[in-house]
Amino acid sequence: MLRLTNLVLRGLILMALWALCGQISAADPEEPASRVTVAPVISREITVRRSFVGTVEPLRTSVVGSAVDGRVLEFLVNEGDAVKAKQPLAKVRTSMLEIRLAVAQAELQLRREELAELENGSLPEEIIQAESRLRGTKAAFDYRVSNSERALSLFKQNRTVTDEQLREAQSETEQAEQMYLEAKAAHALVVQGPRKEKIAQARAQVLMQSEQVKLIEEQILRHTVVAPFDGYITAEHTEVGEWIGEGDPVVDVVQLNEVDVRAGVLSEQAAHLRIGAEVPVQFAALPGQTLTGHVALIIPSADELSRAIPVKVRLPNQIVNGGPILKAGMMAHVLLPTTHTQAVLMVPKDSLVLAKDERPVVYVLEKDTKKPGQWVVKPVTVAMGVSDGEWIEVKGLLRADQQVVVKGNERLSPGDHVEVIDTIKPKSAAN
Repeated sequence: MLRLTNLVLRGLILMALWALCGQISAADPEEPASRVTVAPVISREITVRRSFVGTVEPLRTSVVGSAVDGRVLEFLVNEGDAVKAKQPLAKVRTSMLEIRLAVAQAELQLRREELAELENGSLPEEIIQAESRLRGTKAAFDYRVSNSERALSLFKQNRTVTDEQLREAQSETEQAEQMYLEAKAAHALVVQGPRKEKIAQARAQVLMQSEQVKLIEEQILRHTVVAPFDGYITAEHTEVGEWIGEGDPVVDVVQLNEVDVRAGVLSEQAAHLRIGAEVPVQFAALPGQTLTGHVALIIPSADELSRAIPVKVRLPNQIVNGGPILKAGMMAHVLLPTTHTQAVLMVPKDSLVLAKDERPVVYVLEKDTKKPGQWVVKPVTVAMGVSDGEWIEVKGLLRADQQVVVKGNERLSPGDHVEVIDTIKPKSAAN
């Protein structure tokens, strides 16, 4: 009986242990709460803005023309292509100029060699040659002098030398003297080397020919049409094989790294604008997004028909998939301030989580109803409005007494538990 009782007790203990292990293994392990920084949703009075329809314009537009007459040899771009400053766009035939350039370069080389010859002076062999010629002419001159004196002496003594022979001897002596003087001068010139004036003339010849080469090279460069700045090709005006004249258009290039939105503003509205003021701009092609630009130009001349003042708002463009988001001719809505104010909800810009092809969301802090004292987050979709420093207007299912996650929100998912480690005060918000 006692043995049976022990067996029953052991069985009951084993069953209890098995049940307890099952409960422990069935319980889900609790993940640690994410550490986040939060900020309050605030309500502020801001200036009411009025929407004006505008059109996107390129920062610069250039109709690039040809600087020369000629036949198009190469056309290197197509409509829509992105180009860099100084990038070749088209080339006009230059075969005749290239021949002229080769001749001019050969002539320049000749002039340089002549200058080098003068600057190097006389060769030792040339000096030796001049000395030999000088000694030879001196010997010939001395011989002719001796002959002439002998002939004169004989003529005076016994007249065995005729008058004609005497004059011939004197003439030969004079010729020998002149040849000696010429050789002496030539020797001096060889020893002295080229005159400074000759070297200067040779240098001038080199300079003249060098400028001639540059002139032909510049003419060849003018036969290549290049982009005036970074931009995009929007129109083609010629093709390979066509003849173009000087000044004829080749392509249209627009600069779109920044764009201007041109809008007609009522005169009473324009009175409140100033150059450099930040202005929100919205585009139908970018739903749910509000970009910020600044007033770049206020043209002081109203349109004769609408009496509107042209205003240009400049904003940076973004390049996505090789092309600009904002394109010339797109419609925009420029939100300009009025004299009225209204209350709006604002949150820090860092609280916005921007997902691709989706509207931005903020993660709102809420109490966990199942676990008192703990916090969870809930995503709320919002639409962005005007910005003011680090804060931005939002429209959505929010209240001014709620808190949103500012740091650590990029890793959150709906319903995640969070631990608040810091709270940002709205001291930088607009008043």
